[in-house]
Amino acid sequence: MQQRQLSKSQIQEEYLLVQAAQREPQRFGVLYERYYRQIFVFIYKRIDEEEQTADICSQVFLKAMLNLKKYKFKGVPFSAWLYRIAINEVNQFFRKAQHKRAISMERANIGEIMDEVEEKDTEENIQLMLKAMQLMSADDVQMIELRYFEKLPFKEIAEVYNITENNAKVRMYRILGRLKKAMEKVQKQLV
Repeated sequence: MQQRQLSKSQIQEEYLLVQAAQREPQRFGVLYERYYRQIFVFIYKRIDEEEQTADICSQVFLKAMLNLKKYKFKGVPFSAWLYRIAINEVNQFFRKAQHKRAISMERANIGEIMDEVEEKDTEENIQLMLKAMQLMSADDVQMIELRYFEKLPFKEIAEVYNITENNAKVRMYRILGRLKKAMEKVQKQLV
């Protein structure tokens, strides 16, 4: 699912919806309708179990609704806050259930990552990358997913992780460096 970029005026309009829901909780339904599918797909790509995804997604929106008064507008779409809650819920699921994390990638997005790690977009390199990602930390993989598969700009990634935009860029650069090294390690093991 490709995230569409919101203009500043759209973000402001969305914030008016958030403010309305903060004053009158029954108005939260508009935000729920707007973001349910996006957050559901985000969670499903990590868990790969529909029933479990629906449960976690329900928890995300319940927590969002219950904590809406604490939401602070920072000039980014409301979805960044929802992604943060979703990431926390998914991480909690994996800690409790000891499930193996799913990594769901679309072919078009893999090419972008290959360009970043300066590798050719071949089937062999894609398989190396998939194996390498299994060696990386869940946080590193999550950040790659947010940037390349959810198409979040660095400003929104920064909001999700509660860091500065520059810090998000630096972290991504370092993560891609670790990915390249992990690919090289996997390649050596195969030879």
